[in-house]
Amino acid sequence: MRGAVFGSGSAVFRSVRVPGARGPAAAALLAAAALALTAGCSSTSGDPGGSGTSGATGTTAASPSAAPSPTVSLPPAEGSAKVVSTLTTGLDSPWGLAVLPGGDLLVSSRDEGTVTRVDAKSGRKTLLGSVPGVSPAGEGGLLGLAVSATYGADHQVYAYFTTESDNRIARMVYDERRPAGEQLGAPDTILRGIPKGAVHNGGRIAFGPDRMLYAGTGETGDDGLAQDEDSLAGKILRMTPDGEPVHGNPAADSVVYSPGHRNVQGLAWDGEKRLWASEFGQDTWDELNLIEPGGDYGWPDVEGIAPKGAGGDFIDPVAQWKTAEASPSGIAYAKGSVWMAGLRGERLWRIPLNGSAKEPLAKPRAFLEGTYGRLRTVVAAGGDKLWVVTGNTDGRGDPKPGDDRILLVEVE
Repeated sequence: MRGAVFGSGSAVFRSVRVPGARGPAAAALLAAAALALTAGCSSTSGDPGGSGTSGATGTTAASPSAAPSPTVSLPPAEGSAKVVSTLTTGLDSPWGLAVLPGGDLLVSSRDEGTVTRVDAKSGRKTLLGSVPGVSPAGEGGLLGLAVSATYGADHQVYAYFTTESDNRIARMVYDERRPAGEQLGAPDTILRGIPKGAVHNGGRIAFGPDRMLYAGTGETGDDGLAQDEDSLAGKILRMTPDGEPVHGNPAADSVVYSPGHRNVQGLAWDGEKRLWASEFGQDTWDELNLIEPGGDYGWPDVEGIAPKGAGGDFIDPVAQWKTAEASPSGIAYAKGSVWMAGLRGERLWRIPLNGSAKEPLAKPRAFLEGTYGRLRTVVAAGGDKLWVVTGNTDGRGDPKPGDDRILLVEVE
C-alpha cells in the first residue's frame, strides 16, 4: 500500500491507498458507512429544500436509475426563475457567499481579501475585516465561505483562500461587538497544503447534512494532480470542523473524498442528502456530478460522459454542457432542482431532480440568459428563493454600472 501525507493544522495524516478499492467498486463498499454517518442528522448548511428566458439544454447521461422516492414531491418539468429584487450592488470581485442563522449574508471579495456582511432586508453592507495572508492573483484569492454548523455556540466563519505558497482553509471567530472592520478574529488554519495555481484553485466549501466540512479543489492547471493520490488537488475533500479526516472517508486517515476532478466550484445536497458538484471542463464539456465516496470522476482521462470503449473505472456526469453554455461555479438545491450558476454561459441552469433517481426529471433549462452577465454563486434562500451573485468584476466580465450585485430570485 502507498500513502500520502496531508497537513492539517498542527497534525499530519497519512492516506493509505487500498489496492482495488477505486471508482464505483469503492463507492459500493463505502456507501453504507457514509450513509450511517448522515442518517438522522439535521442540515445546518443553509441549503434548504428580470424574467427568465429559456436557453439551450444540456445533455444528460443515460444510465440505470432507482425509482423516485414516494415521499419526495417532484418538481415541475419546465420550472421558472425570475429576479424579484436586487439586494445590493457595488461589490468588488465577489466569490463566496454564506448565510448567517438570522438570514443575513457574508460575502467574500476574491481580490480584496475582505469579508462583508449584507443585511438580507435592507442590503446595507458592513465590512467585517480582511483575512490575513490572502494572496490574490489569477483565479486565486479569498474564495469560499462557510458558517460553522455550530455557529450559535462558536460564532466561527470558515474561509478557503490562496496564500503565496498554497491554498488553505481557516476558521475565524466573528465578533459582532467589535468595531466594523475589526470583527474577524485571527485565522486558525485547519488544512494547508492544497496546491495553488494561476488557474483552477477550486475554492467552494460547505457544511453537509452530516455537519462535516466539504471542499472542492482544482488541479491548478497540472492535470496529472487530479489522479495523484499524494495530492489534495483535483479532489473533493471531507473533514471534521477541525480539518481532520472523517470516519467513513474512502481512506480512514485522509480527507480525500473523491478524485479525478478538474476544477470543482459548486457543492450542494439535495432532499435525499446526496452530494452534487459542478465542475469546469476544458474545451468540450462542463459537468454536474452526483458524488459517491471513493468514486473517480475521470479527469484528465475523460472529459464529460466517457465514450463507449474508453476504458477506465470512471463515473459519468449526470449532465454535461458545452463550455460556452456554462463554465459553472456555484450550485444550490431548491424546490426539487439543482440550480447552477454559469460564468461564461451567463445564465442560471435548472436541473430538476427525480427523487432518489440519478437521471434528472427533465432536460436542464436555462434562465436569466445574458441578462446579468456572469453568474458566480448561487445559495438557497429558503422556500422558493435563491440568492444569486454576479461575477462581472472578476477580470473576465464586462461590468455594468452597479456591478457586482446580489439578486433575489424566485424559482419553481
